[in-house]
Amino acid sequence: MTTNEDLLFEKDGPVGLITFNRPEARNALTFAMYQRLAEICREPEGLGVKVLVLTGAGERAFAAGTDIAQFRSFTTDQHALDYEAQMDEVLGAVETCPLPTIAAIAGACTGGGAAIAAACDLRIATADLKFGFPIARTLGNCLSVANLARLTALLGAGRTREIIFTSRLVFAEEAAAVGLVSEVLDDHQALMRRARALAELLAEQAPLTLRATKEGLRRLAQSEVEDADLILSCYTSADFREGLEAFLAKRKPNWQGR
Repeated sequence: MTTNEDLLFEKDGPVGLITFNRPEARNALTFAMYQRLAEICREPEGLGVKVLVLTGAGERAFAAGTDIAQFRSFTTDQHALDYEAQMDEVLGAVETCPLPTIAAIAGACTGGGAAIAAACDLRIATADLKFGFPIARTLGNCLSVANLARLTALLGAGRTREIIFTSRLVFAEEAAAVGLVSEVLDDHQALMRRARALAELLAEQAPLTLRATKEGLRRLAQSEVEDADLILSCYTSADFREGLEAFLAKRKPNWQGR
């Protein structure tokens, strides 16, 4: 396990577990935690894992947004612009991480925590999920256009507008109905068991297929339609040849990610 105390990383076979570790503050995120998360997501290959699972310590929260005390130092226009630029960089690193990412969400998932979960590839949650951005009744800040684009791609423009305008939270039943989460588990223990099983399943899939698919979907959401590089990354790879030969030989392929 590697640690900077507030954000833990643990390798367990092919699975890398990232834990937001401030349970006394409902895992509210510090700037240092954001930066560490981005570092892991930008260059995960050296960690020796195939899938990343993100979760919060304890059972009360995934992450309840940015630690508000840090905003006390904001005194200039540039502080606000720099913060949102940093958030876009962090969320961009999560979104473009070359490995599949799973958000295992228990309890509160709000503000910056909700933005991180939305940037992950898959989301599963406990029945006490509370997801949202209640900024219109708390800080009175706003989301960047890039962040709004991610939410709109996930939830639709109408629902994104409605939950931000009203500051209401999305609970588990609605989250499952609209595709915000793919599964709802009874409790934290069941959540982490399922996250592990799902991560192990993804670790067995062709990594280049997953990588090309997630990048293609990202481009589609942002109206970037160039895909020749993604097609070639799969069809000209050793993995594609291995998959073909394994299929014909009726054996399990040995994916290498190249």
